[in-house]
Amino acid sequence: MKKTWQQKLEDKGSLPKVLKLEKGFPCCNAVHKMGAEVGDDIVLVNPSEVVEIMKQIPKGKLITIVEICKKIARQHNVKGCCSLTTGIFIMTAANAAEEAAHKGESLGIPYWRTLKSEGFLNPKYPGGQEAHRKLLEQEGYKVIQKGKNFLVKDFQEFLLRSS
Repeated sequence: MKKTWQQKLEDKGSLPKVLKLEKGFPCCNAVHKMGAEVGDDIVLVNPSEVVEIMKQIPKGKLITIVEICKKIARQHNVKGCCSLTTGIFIMTAANAAEEAAHKGESLGIPYWRTLKSEGFLNPKYPGGQEAHRKLLEQEGYKVIQKGKNFLVKDFQEFLLRSS
């Protein structure tokens, strides 16, 4: 039987896991842009760590995957956090939240306040960029188009900075 999004969001027994960053890792370039070098310790996180941060984003604030990764890296006292697994868990959390909403339940995850890097909307969220845009605009954000993608105008002004 196919797993539900909420089941996919459950923590994995093998995570979190601290690894040395290697050049061949799919997230190597992204983690390097966040300040980690090959050979530095990075963490692969559990979904619950990502969800906990997403739940804390209040109305009027936004966060990006980069800020989430930096915060998680600090929590684990390592140089970086795998942005690939973090991104997968962000998308899974969004779908799990919508799945729950369709059942009349709430997971308390305002996922639409979590953006991709540079303020771009997430096309992998339920309903794609269009649905993501509508949710952000309902909260008063100005969304602009850049090529075939969308981003929140002046998103930096609304960022909940990791501390």
